[in-house]
Amino acid sequence: MTDQPRILTERRGHILLIGFNRPEKRNAADFSLLQQLALAYGELDRDPELRVGLVYAVGDHFTAGLDLADIGPRLGPNGLEMVPEGGINPWQVDGVSLSKPVVIAVQGTCLTLGIELMLASDIVVAAESTRFGQIEVSRGILPFGGATIRFPRAAGWGNAMRWLLTGDLFDAIEAHRLGLVQEIVPDGAQFDRALELAERIAAQAPLAIVATLANARLAQRDGAAFAEKELQPALARLVQTEDCRIGMQSFLTRTPAVFVGR
Repeated sequence: MTDQPRILTERRGHILLIGFNRPEKRNAADFSLLQQLALAYGELDRDPELRVGLVYAVGDHFTAGLDLADIGPRLGPNGLEMVPEGGINPWQVDGVSLSKPVVIAVQGTCLTLGIELMLASDIVVAAESTRFGQIEVSRGILPFGGATIRFPRAAGWGNAMRWLLTGDLFDAIEAHRLGLVQEIVPDGAQFDRALELAERIAAQAPLAIVATLANARLAQRDGAAFAEKELQPALARLVQTEDCRIGMQSFLTRTPAVFVGR
């Protein structure tokens, strides 16, 4: 670890802000950054007061990808082991999924693991000048943070292979067309818009958000039939919650709901 944190965390209400903080290296991910990011995801997952994460980057660029000079020597027979005790793999490719939603704001350069982090998250806001690239094949490796799985699912096989197999860069308009980005905003506005969306999510019933996310992920991982079997049991559990009572009362009285997560 270094004296200067690679990842900044800040609680803002029910939102955990998670900031890449290595701007002098275009936020390239060394081992310390990966470990600190995993710990931030672990904090988000286990703290009942936190309802959504917002990932952003300090400086002009989201990330230039892996710092291969630092990471290369750490690649062993089992690949890269980077999740310390109490952490969660932010790319969620080891069988452990984050239970809460993540919104991401990207700008500048967003390469390799940055795209894979987007694909592992839920809503992405991009500055209009952002440039993207899944360039692992140009470095003699493959994307190992989930792009081989999620990129084709999001964009379709041919659309994904166009970029996965060439290593070419593409712009925010193409990222939006591919479904990797949900909104494009003027440069400099990406964080504020992502925060608006995170605040909107945080204002909803947190148990319902977790259940909705879990069922959607179950459908992706195990198929529609498995997710269908869980719909009615999940509904039955939610109906018994205090938040459901609050939501129903809000509907009947036409007053804003303030959910408590119980």
